[in-house]
Amino acid sequence: MPNHLPRLRTTQATTTTMKNLLLKLCATALVATSAITANVQAADLHVMSSGGFTAAYKLLGPQFAARTGNTLDTALGPSMGKSPEAIPNRLARGEPADAVIMVGYALDDLVKQGKVIPGSRVELADSRIGMVVRDGAAKPDISSPDSLRQVLLHAKSIAYSDSASGVYIERELFRKLGIEDQVKSKAKMIPRIPVASVVANGDYEIGFQQVSELLPVKGATYVGKIPEALQSVTRFAAGIPVGAQHPEEAKALLDYLASPDVQAEVKSTGLDSVSAH
Repeated sequence: MPNHLPRLRTTQATTTTMKNLLLKLCATALVATSAITANVQAADLHVMSSGGFTAAYKLLGPQFAARTGNTLDTALGPSMGKSPEAIPNRLARGEPADAVIMVGYALDDLVKQGKVIPGSRVELADSRIGMVVRDGAAKPDISSPDSLRQVLLHAKSIAYSDSASGVYIERELFRKLGIEDQVKSKAKMIPRIPVASVVANGDYEIGFQQVSELLPVKGATYVGKIPEALQSVTRFAAGIPVGAQHPEEAKALLDYLASPDVQAEVKSTGLDSVSAH
């Protein structure tokens, strides 16, 4: 019996060493597999976003990137219009896009044209129209339709955007107030740049755009929203273009932007949560 003890002890030591080696190999393999999986999952997402949701996107995009490891390559532009930066024009030129964030009805047009995947639409937020004056100027009363009418009639110059809110102002708001002819010569649609910027530099006395686009501009004072009776609510939505290189990751981004957990940040930028959320 004693002659066998050394061999027994050697066998136990060898077994322990082999177990330790196997554990180390498994751990190494797990780390390597995790690294490979992370590399496979990480994607460089090309996103096109229009102005009204931009402030919220700038807050939430980095959070999504930090959570997922994906990177976001973002191009900004209006949801419609003739400018080269407009999202439909970018897509028409063949610019790559995994997700587009834009005015809802403009997104629907892209779906009808076969440029955005049907069923990929995600509702994001509602946006209302507001007004700004230059810093230091008196804030006029626009709380009622009549007071807004008087402000527009007495203003020396009026600026509005080339996106959804501006189209509504030009085609409907002035007509609803019965002042279309009186303001026609002093009201102008501003392409590409924020309306508040041309008010801040003194080129225009008052400016109208979606609240979320007015608030970030320095040099302009936010007066308030136009009366609800005259309001045009713009729904912002998002979708995945046909031919997107990373549709699954894009869907995860859009679901995150619409999730209940981020609504406080969305509202902080001047947008209103979609009621379904």
